[in-house]
Amino acid sequence: MRTRPVLVYDGDCGFCSTSVRFAERYVRPRCTATPWQFADLEELGVTRRRAEHEVLWVTPAGTVYGGSRAVAKLLLGSPGGWPVLGAVLTLPLVRWAAHGVYRLVADNRHRMPGGTAACALPARRGTDG
Repeated sequence: MRTRPVLVYDGDCGFCSTSVRFAERYVRPRCTATPWQFADLEELGVTRRRAEHEVLWVTPAGTVYGGSRAVAKLLLGSPGGWPVLGAVLTLPLVRWAAHGVYRLVADNRHRMPGGTAACALPARRGTDG
C-alpha cells in the first residue's frame, strides 16, 4: 500500500510538466508526482480518459480528486503557508470559481507558456460521465 499521495499529470504537456516542476521546487508537496503515461492507472483507480482530462491527486487510501480540487489537496499537503491557500480553494464560492479557472486553463493549455500542440486535450468522445 502506498504511504504518499500520487499527483498524476500529463507528461507530454510542456505546460503541465513545467507547472509540476515549479510545484516540486517551490511548493514542495508531500507526494509522488508521476506522468499518467508512466503510471499504473489501474492500480491508482483512474481511467486514461480522466488522466488526460485533468491533473489527479490520489490519496494512499485510493480517493481521487481532480482538477482544482487536486491542486487544493496538493497545497494542503505542502509545508509552509501553502495549506492556507489550499484551504481557501476549498471554500464553496472559491471552489466554484477555481473549477472554472482550472477548466479554462486546462482546455487552453496548448496556448499557455511552454505549451505545444501535444498539450491539447483529446477531442471529446461522447458525453463525460
